[in-house]
Amino acid sequence: MDVERVIDELYGLRPSEFTAARDAYAAEARRAKDTRAAKTIAALRRPPLAVWAANLLARERPEEAERFLGLGEALREAHRTLDGEALRDASRQRNRLVAALVRTTAGLAEEAGQHPSDAVLGDVETILHAVLALPDVAGPWAKGRLTAMPESAVGFPAAPEGTPPARPPAAARTRKAPGGPAAARTRKTPEAPAAARARETSEAAAAAEAEKARKAAAEAKAALVRRERERDTAREAEAAATEAARKAADRLRRAERERAEAEEAAAEADRAAAAAGAALRTADHALDEARTAAERAEEKARRAEG
Repeated sequence: MDVERVIDELYGLRPSEFTAARDAYAAEARRAKDTRAAKTIAALRRPPLAVWAANLLARERPEEAERFLGLGEALREAHRTLDGEALRDASRQRNRLVAALVRTTAGLAEEAGQHPSDAVLGDVETILHAVLALPDVAGPWAKGRLTAMPESAVGFPAAPEGTPPARPPAAARTRKAPGGPAAARTRKTPEAPAAARARETSEAAAAAEAEKARKAAAEAKAALVRRERERDTAREAEAAATEAARKAADRLRRAERERAEAEEAAAEADRAAAAAGAALRTADHALDEARTAAERAEEKARRAEG
């Protein structure tokens, strides 16, 4: 069995269709004695509605998805180099593009017969931010095979307006100012060392606090995702138990009907047996009377002859 083709097909289905199709493919692999494929397919997780919708976006709008992935690479590079101007430009693009893609996702989901709520679209937005920030989320999403909400969908912090651009190379910093020493002496010093250190300390503290808040939000979101998975599992178990109870009730009703029919048949047989017994007794009595009459007639005939 072509497991990759099956996985691709399954994650293109609506969540309500996923479980039955997965189980059918796993059963087919087991019948074909393909143990590895059966195990792989059976272990696939049904994606939540928001994850399915995000996958749908990547599948149906590959060119937009490609541009979005390119923006993620640019953002990650800007964060690595601490290029403040690039960060601000990329952040503005990110906010506009994420909002537009969420609207596109909502439309695609509607066309597919799903009606995502505001909460689901909020989760789609979270996923898209994670795609930008986390390569291990971007990879599966690009293939339309994301399986679950990212455990740490924090994304990038917004670039503050005061973020300085990336520091130029040392050679550029030591280059003489145009106009010679006199011009250099008249240039205004950008910032005193102590003030710069204080500003950097303040920004570092603010960044640390923001990172702490983002981690707390990510942990809360991960807990919510786990609870949703547990609820979905419980819902499936309840549905299976309800179906089993319905089938058992049907079997019980059939058994009760069959028992009632059997009891009626037994009663009818008893009545027939009783009638047959009465008829037999009547026949025996008639036979006895006929035998007695015959004996008397014979006796009377013998007497007449003698």
